[in-house]
Amino acid sequence: MSNIDIIREDTDTKGRYVATIDGVEGEGEMAFSKASPTMIIVDHTAVSDSMRGMGVAAALAHRTISDARAAGQKIVPLCPFLRGYVDRHRDEVADVIG
Repeated sequence: MSNIDIIREDTDTKGRYVATIDGVEGEGEMAFSKASPTMIIVDHTAVSDSMRGMGVAAALAHRTISDARAAGQKIVPLCPFLRGYVDRHRDEVADVIG
């Protein structure tokens, strides 16, 4: 499998991470709202059918958590995927979950 490339797009109040894989149609997305300078609310994750089973959603979760940690932010995981990811990795992510 090719590497998963993830970019971050931001507006004043919202943002999203977009994942692509060379040679694979579609994209994955993890969207969030900026509740405050120190808190984001992840409310949506979607992955194209063509990318399912390739670890794209997990890569998006990892990048979102890593960026929040580096920025000193907390995450409110409203998205069912991220909420499940957090539940499975509670010890690793407890410092960034609000």
